[in-house]
Amino acid sequence: MKYLRLGCIVSVLFLTACTQQEGTSVVWEKTTSKQDVPTITEADVQKRLAQLSKEDTAFASTPIGHQNLLQIILREKLIEADALAQGLNRSPDYQKFSTDKRMQLNEIYQAYTHQLLEDLWYEKQRTDGVLKVTDQEIEEYYKQYPYEMTVQQIIVDNAQTADEVLRTLKSYPSRWNDMSRKYNIAPEALRNSQFTFMPGEFLPEIEVIAANSVVGSVQGFIKTAFGFHIIKKTKERRLSKEDAAPRIRAVLENKKLDKAIETLQKKYEVVIYAQNE
Repeated sequence: MKYLRLGCIVSVLFLTACTQQEGTSVVWEKTTSKQDVPTITEADVQKRLAQLSKEDTAFASTPIGHQNLLQIILREKLIEADALAQGLNRSPDYQKFSTDKRMQLNEIYQAYTHQLLEDLWYEKQRTDGVLKVTDQEIEEYYKQYPYEMTVQQIIVDNAQTADEVLRTLKSYPSRWNDMSRKYNIAPEALRNSQFTFMPGEFLPEIEVIAANSVVGSVQGFIKTAFGFHIIKKTKERRLSKEDAAPRIRAVLENKKLDKAIETLQKKYEVVIYAQNE
């Protein structure tokens, strides 16, 4: 969006050829080429005011600021009119860049409308109670899962290597960092990361093995879509109900959402085609 400092505009255009009429800010006279020049309307002024900073908007409310604003709009209208008269709108550059921008804006619009529909759908599900989580549901979940766990993991790309790494770590747990540097295929930023979660917040396969492990133990290997995981549980702690409640609400809402999506898949018979099909 274009912002212009009104106070910095030097008066190089004359408004003496402009007359004030009801419903408009300025109306241009006919040009010597006998073509009607578009008007500068109140809508044009208000549109430009909406683009200004708070400081420039205040300046534009003064007589000199208002005149400067009209001169800016007038200058742009004159340049646009002359560019059209010279046929610049038919030039290869204009056609290319305007087409590219139209496609870009259309993609932005499409993404916006998709997101808007999704947001409205979520809002309706909550209004209709589909995703509603009661205090009783939170209480029952907390009684069963009042804790969070922290784990580290090494991910390898095949079962044989995973078995070798696991055997080594079972015998020599202190070699965790060495094995991770050598075999971990996880993104570099995640290789030494620790993941803390309540049951329901992480990968189910990892949650199960972590819940049934003692702190400091190495377990695995577990196959997921990401590879073969070797897990080391580093911490477990009990949460207060106050701290756990919002997290439990999110977990239960996501579970209800998963059920709603499963229902939609059956309703609309979704088919996912592989790329080579």
